Amino acid sequence: MKRRKAIVENPFGTIKRTMDSAYCQMKGIENVQGEFSLTFLAYNLKRAINIVGAKELIEAMQMR
Repeated sequence: MKRRKAIVENPFGTIKRTMDSAYCQMKGIENVQGEFSLTFLAYNLKRAINIVGAKELIEAMQMR
């Protein structure tokens, strides 16, 4: 249980704290799903930039 919390809860805590997403701005399941999709996309892009670097990430995206 401790390992699961450490792995799963970290992204949610980070998003809640640093991206100020403690509450949903929209109402309705479809709108909330869209809001969370955009929030997690932004979170994953920030992680990729921190891990790989902005220049390398842009180059990798242009190759496709």
